[in-house]
Amino acid sequence: MAETSRADVRHYSIGDVVAEHARLRPDAIVFRFEGASISYAAFDREANRIAHALDAAGVTAGSRIAYLGKNSIAYFALLIGASRIGAVMAPVNWRLAVPEVAHILRDSEASILFVGSDFEAVVKAATVGTPRIGKIVAVEGDIAGLDTLASFGAGHSEAPPVHRARFDDPLIQLYTSGTTGLPKGVVLSHRALLQQRYDLRGAGVGWGCWHPGDVSLLAMPVFHVSGTGWGNYGMFAGATSVIVREFDPSKVFDLIESHKVSQLFLVPAALKILMDDPRSATADFSHVRGIGYGSSPISADLLRSAIDRFGPIFVQHYGLTETTGSVLALDIADHEPLDNPRLRSCGRAIVGSEARIVDSAGEPVAAGIPGEIQIRSSSTMLHYWKQPDATAKVLSKDGWLSTGDAAWMDEGGYVFILDRIKDMIISGGENVYPMEVENAIQGHPSVDEVAVIGVPDDRWGEAIRAVVVLRAEAEADPASITRWARERIAGYKVPKSYDFVAALPRNSAGKILRRELRASAWAQHDRQVN
Repeated sequence: MAETSRADVRHYSIGDVVAEHARLRPDAIVFRFEGASISYAAFDREANRIAHALDAAGVTAGSRIAYLGKNSIAYFALLIGASRIGAVMAPVNWRLAVPEVAHILRDSEASILFVGSDFEAVVKAATVGTPRIGKIVAVEGDIAGLDTLASFGAGHSEAPPVHRARFDDPLIQLYTSGTTGLPKGVVLSHRALLQQRYDLRGAGVGWGCWHPGDVSLLAMPVFHVSGTGWGNYGMFAGATSVIVREFDPSKVFDLIESHKVSQLFLVPAALKILMDDPRSATADFSHVRGIGYGSSPISADLLRSAIDRFGPIFVQHYGLTETTGSVLALDIADHEPLDNPRLRSCGRAIVGSEARIVDSAGEPVAAGIPGEIQIRSSSTMLHYWKQPDATAKVLSKDGWLSTGDAAWMDEGGYVFILDRIKDMIISGGENVYPMEVENAIQGHPSVDEVAVIGVPDDRWGEAIRAVVVLRAEAEADPASITRWARERIAGYKVPKSYDFVAALPRNSAGKILRRELRASAWAQHDRQVN
């Protein structure tokens, strides 16, 4: 059915959206995965069987179920099935260490854990002392002693459950990446995943209006909002999503070509891997009409080279897990021309969202003045799971979410991120934002990647250090990098020292973990002092 004929239709759960597509285009493919495919009608029936199986296992509205596995069709069937009885899906970051996995399983209070075959040992270790998990089900492969997902749902009704989800019911509990402290459960509602899509479609925003003929590549992990959210985009539009178990550049190239992918989202680190691969020069991207990117900063050089290779089809997305992903966007038109100063921006508030910059007292500031980004949006989280104090600290009673990101806004509403507020360096009484220094260094011909941190300094309090990954065959030349930076930023912002490393530490979303670099530098300082 054409998108325009559904313009006035509003559903209040993602499960109802899937059911509508199953009724209107039953044979259309919703997901493809490693040679398998499933139609909307078959997927809808499978989700209903899972819903009834969960109900029979004692899962009720508001209960949590957990998923520890890589991307798969099974994950989305579980998500929709759980939603149909009001249960909440809590996907677990499979890259975490056993104690971190154990924390999420305990914190979520999940009663059933669905697990991929790669994680049998992790589950055995992480579920010790987690009595609430009464059942563990293998979603694929052979795990001794466990029921499979097929047997779990076998024999149950394909009819829709009686329960009807409400717009503001919780749907998913995503755990923050935990760059500081233990991960917190971010509770997101059906509204958070759906209302923005209706708003974008109603406003005719080009990049936000997918159609049933679109083919999406789902390459980001489902435990991250960019994975689950991207899958939601496809289901909302009645499109086909091609699932990648985990990011692999060779598979990504193959799938883009063989399935004629038209939409994809990549974090900058993944985009760089593709651009560095020789195959990027010859692969057929002729069907790709939209590439979203975000979750971490992107260098101007990488963005320009990607636009030169793929064409003017890029949209930058800014958002958090707490905002269900994108709330600001730098549209395709904003990427031209390539010397456009707004390429340094992460965009402006999209329809249905508001953005403002506030000072340390929470008062809005004028255009051009640095402060903290606050967001008010239909896609904002309900709360942090069982952490009312942490929720109240970031979410005001009138709906403004404090992001922790320092930025300034121009007269047109475009937001220019400076850095995480906690990452700000104070050197000699001057505020220095690492990202600004990194952007100045990034274009140096010998520099592949760079992270900037503050290190202890007896004279300045903190001194600026650049941790650099060199390009292949380049030699370390701190003096050259210093001269380069001094031509682009104020002298007090130029690094006083350099470390040259093989790789920078990153979290699962591709963000550089400056805290690990700082911890190492400060520990080294403490050893020298003592």
